[in-house]
Amino acid sequence: MLTENQGPAPAKNPLRKPFLYTALLILLVAIYVGWVLVSRQVENRAYEQRLENQQSQKQRGADQAAIEQLGGSELSIQTLYATPQVHGGETAQICFGVANAKSVTLEPQANPVWPSHNLCVDVKPVKTTVYTLTATGTDGKSVTQQVTVVVH
Repeated sequence: MLTENQGPAPAKNPLRKPFLYTALLILLVAIYVGWVLVSRQVENRAYEQRLENQQSQKQRGADQAAIEQLGGSELSIQTLYATPQVHGGETAQICFGVANAKSVTLEPQANPVWPSHNLCVDVKPVKTTVYTLTATGTDGKSVTQQVTVVVH
């Protein structure tokens, strides 16, 4: 029975539910933590990509320098030197390096030679001799250099 002092039962206020606020707060924290993790992963991927690009550019530069040092794509005689002086009957060495050669000849020389970046051959000159190194490329073009061995 209703008494005069009692009115209708008070309506429940939805704003007075601590479980709702706790759930919303946990949801917001979870979203924030997820956003932080995803953004860090994206930043890490971008950093790793930049690092990989820098390393590949360094490697390309080093490869290009090695190719240029070894003659690039052009036919060339990189080095040619010999023992400058020997006594009669002694052996001298002639060393050479060629780039992009199909064939190499050393005259006067009885032993065969072949294209190499670094090759030394023994010679036994009986008198002062001028040796001629000729490198021929795949296109038929050739380059020539000479070196002298003085015999005393």
